[in-house]
Amino acid sequence: MRNLIILLLLVCTTSCTSQSNGQVISIDIETVKTEVIGKDVQLVDVRTLKEYDAGHIGDAINIDFLDNPAFTEKFQNLDKEEPVYIYCQMGGRSKKASQKLKEMGFKTIFDYSGGYGEWSAQK
Repeated sequence: MRNLIILLLLVCTTSCTSQSNGQVISIDIETVKTEVIGKDVQLVDVRTLKEYDAGHIGDAINIDFLDNPAFTEKFQNLDKEEPVYIYCQMGGRSKKASQKLKEMGFKTIFDYSGGYGEWSAQK
């Protein structure tokens, strides 16, 4: 009986741990076009405000990855259970931001690695 209880506790602990880990999925421009544009999603541009003001994708909100305290604070206002789509200029900051969001408890993070550079070239 004791072994059964230990086994059940181990299974519960393992399943709870694996559920809390988020996943980062790299997406391409076609996925952005079909699954993000015109949809009600959490789309975040992690570039600076100056870069964002010069142009951004769709209804993206700006949360500057380089502004560390504000970055964490502003992401607390988003729903961690819903997917979040992020991008930067060329993929470097969004990759780092994806890992940060995963650590913060976001379940599903879609990282558009082509970034605004690729997006603006396709116009």
